[in-house]
Amino acid sequence: MADLPEDITALKAALAASERRADLAEIERDEALADAANAKAKASGIEALVAHLTLRIEKLKRELYGTRSERTARLLDQLEMQLEDAEAALSEDELAAEHAAVKTTTVASFERRRRGGRKPFPEHLPRERVVVPGPSACSCCGSDRLRKLGEDVTETLEVIPRRWKVIQTVREKFTCRDCERISQAPAPFHPTPRGFLGPNLLAMILFDKFGQHQPLNRQSERYAREGIELSLSTLADQVGACAHVLQPLHDLIAAHVLAAERLHGDDTTVPILAKGKTVTGRIWTYVRDDRPFDGQGPPAALYYASPDRTAEQPQEHLAGWTGILQADAYSGYGRLYAEDRSPRPLIQALCWSHAKRKFFELADIAKNARRGKNAASISPMALEAVKRIDALFAIEREANGLHAAERLAIRRERSLPLLADFENWMRTERARLSRHADVAKAMDYMLTKWDAFARFTTDGRICLSNNAAERALRGIALGRRSWTFAGSKRGADRCAFMLTMIATAKLNDVDPQAWLADVLARIADMPQSRLPELLPWNWAAAPHQDQAVAA
Repeated sequence: MADLPEDITALKAALAASERRADLAEIERDEALADAANAKAKASGIEALVAHLTLRIEKLKRELYGTRSERTARLLDQLEMQLEDAEAALSEDELAAEHAAVKTTTVASFERRRRGGRKPFPEHLPRERVVVPGPSACSCCGSDRLRKLGEDVTETLEVIPRRWKVIQTVREKFTCRDCERISQAPAPFHPTPRGFLGPNLLAMILFDKFGQHQPLNRQSERYAREGIELSLSTLADQVGACAHVLQPLHDLIAAHVLAAERLHGDDTTVPILAKGKTVTGRIWTYVRDDRPFDGQGPPAALYYASPDRTAEQPQEHLAGWTGILQADAYSGYGRLYAEDRSPRPLIQALCWSHAKRKFFELADIAKNARRGKNAASISPMALEAVKRIDALFAIEREANGLHAAERLAIRRERSLPLLADFENWMRTERARLSRHADVAKAMDYMLTKWDAFARFTTDGRICLSNNAAERALRGIALGRRSWTFAGSKRGADRCAFMLTMIATAKLNDVDPQAWLADVLARIADMPQSRLPELLPWNWAAAPHQDQAVAA
């Protein structure tokens, strides 16, 4: 206190100087915070750019070289999640930098470079004009003599929460004055017998349950929050009724699939509730996809459910069918290839992706790096096998989509020499290995069934992999985590039934929900002879599909 000046003027000057120093310190602090926020936003921008470019490179590789390995598909999913997190972090840091820059006039706000820019909103969306009232007087001179020069329009995408409505179908009654007979228009067909739900609502329920894996109890709870009471039993009753109505269309799809020259077959586990416990059941799929060899038949998928995985299941599914079966080396298919099978044995074509996976697990450098000290040694033989198999897949990607005869010519010219060299190399190396070696087991898997693996060089219709069937089962593998188990064997059968409908629509690039809504609206009063018009590949070309999607 002794150092303070005694007169008031000096005290005021000292106080002002102190306040200026405080203001300067606050300005410096704000500038430092703004600089730090800008630096953080720039770092987030760099991370987002790296994630974006990495994902783009991987997608370009897939487009350039065609369908890639299962590992690459998982990598793309991971990269997309990383990009999502990086973009979200960049938005947070960008807004924080803008907020910090407002407090200072010396630090420019971080400017984010937008990649690609925002695309215009679709033209088919309705536009709602909200006009902001203009000024009534000039802001400069106060004059009210204003004339409209133009307007600036800013578009914002918005969504209207789901709106429910009740459709009242009125049938007027008339009486004849001469004979007093009463006349009335016939009652319209309902999508389901004694039903009271419209086709769009039924299609949404079916697609949410079997396409989006949302159990009916969760749907019922969601509808209740929106003010609509639809009990679980009501929804289940309508699902069963829809399955009954759609049965003729399902039969047509099944007949189309089983008329194929070649099928992809596979199965996956699904828990099924049975007598107070759950058993490990199976969902089987058989996919017809002739596009890789320029076939003219539309793609389609057929699903079955079973409580077990015995050989009787594929025998029952494919009874009477003959052709090429592309599948894994599951022993249950063995009876289908037997010489005494009636009407004749199936042609076995094994999946090279399965074979490659066994070698890849022994040569996965990235996975071993994550294991650290516990990593197993990389097998040079497995790595060499992976490279040789990749060379065959590279040739196959070039031939994909060509006619069967063209594909076969390319394979005989380019793939056959590589295949012969690969077989000789494996047999030579296998003779030097112990039968307990992991790489020897991978080699035995192929060598013991070499004719089935090499069959693609004798028939241009055969694919190198069974990926078509694996893709058809991927949704089930993810969805079963949501619905936990099928409530019964009948429930699993119904699931397979609806998966046939939904997967076939997707294979033909048709929106499953829009297609189901239109089918349910029309199938009740459609003659049996015209049912093929409702099949997804025929429906996709019909002019009414735009109206169904809009509805």
